[in-house]
Parts: sequence; C-alpha cells; structure tokens
Amino acid sequence: MSRNKLDLERIVFIGRTFEEYLRMFNLQRGELEGRSILDCPAGACSFTAEARKLGAASVAADIAYYYSAEALRDKGLKDIEHTVQQLDKVQDNFVWKEFTSIHALQQARTAALAASTLDRQQNSSRYIPVELPLLPFADRSFDLTLSAHFLFMYGDRLDYDFHLRTLQELMRVTKSEIRIFPLVDLSSRRYHKLDQLVCAAQVQGWTAEEQQVPYEFQKGADSMLRLLRV
Repeated sequence: MSRNKLDLERIVFIGRTFEEYLRMFNLQRGELEGRSILDCPAGACSFTAEARKLGAASVAADIAYYYSAEALRDKGLKDIEHTVQQLDKVQDNFVWKEFTSIHALQQARTAALAASTLDRQQNSSRYIPVELPLLPFADRSFDLTLSAHFLFMYGDRLDYDFHLRTLQELMRVTKSEIRIFPLVDLSSRRYHKLDQLVCAAQVQGWTAEEQQVPYEFQKGADSMLRLLRV
C-alpha cells in the first residue's frame, strides 16, 4: 500500500503517553531494558520514544506512517482539538481519575504527539508503515508486542476474520508475549468473539489470560489480554 491509497482525513491520529502505556499494559520500567518490543498500531503514542531511553529496542508500526511526521503532527493537533470539543458532550462515558479534567487530557495527548513526532523526525527507522493484517517483520522478531485501542475496539467494523488474521500475524512476529488492550468496543461491550480468538491462539501454542490493569479512562476498559508462547 502506498500513501497515495491512504486518505489522511480518514486517520484519527491520537496517541497515549508512555505513563499510560505502563498502566494500560501493567508494565514496570524494569521489564523494558534489553527487550525488543513492537507497538502496533502505535499511532501518536510516545511509548517507543520513551522506552528506547530505558534501553528497550522498541519499534512503532502504523498505517499512518505512510505520511510524514510533519503532516501527522498537524493532523494530530486538529484531531486532539476535535476530540476535546466532543468530549464535553460525553464526559459520563469516562472515568475522570486518570485525568482530572478535559484540559489535562488535552495536555497529555499533545505531549504524546510531540514526543512521538520528534522521535520519528530523529529516528525514522523506528517507525514502520504497515497495513494490518500483514507485517513486514521476520518470524519471532520481538520479545514483546503491545497492541492498544485497535483490535476489539472496532468489532462492529472489523470482522472476525480480520481479527483472527491480525492476531495470527502478531503471534508470528512475536517470540514470547503479546498484550492487547482493551477488551471492549467503543460502547464498552466486551468483544463478542474474544473467546473464539483465545481458542485459536491456544491451538497455535499460546496461553491466554485476561488481566485487570491499573488503568481505566473509558468506562469498562480496564483489562487486557495477555498471551504467552508455550
């Protein structure tokens, strides 16, 4: 796929901070050093930029990276502004503990965008354009794969076959462990075919466990799926 086939206006380019990632995936800083980590899809998240500072060999992958860092920075600022305006109408759908206000949320999203943009400008090789369900990495390239706010979130738009093929590809490129967050869709309903996906992973030699995490912003989005290669 080339950038000419990807409409920038269709992308919502918003990311989470490194600190959010630690809580979303129940990670400790000490777990990162020396590990090869894939963040997919990474969007405007600052995880790769910050994890690298702690000694992780982190790589970010996203369809948006067919566009330049500057174009995505500009798109991200517009998307953050739009999101902030819309949030005022749906504040009851969120738990306001991670962020004390909409303004605090805007600051966090802007900080993540700035950090990821700067790191991509300085280290473009860490940011790989991909089109799921295919990934351009060799088998078992990464010790740990993190996948946030994509699988399961769009269960009404992405069918089971897409979920299965994407999960199989994440398993192919991962040596040891995959963590996926959250387990609900945009309406906070648990993905209705999650048990089928878990069974498919188990057949291919993975154990699966749903784990509560110390993070909840969208109501009900407070657990992850943890897969370990046997």
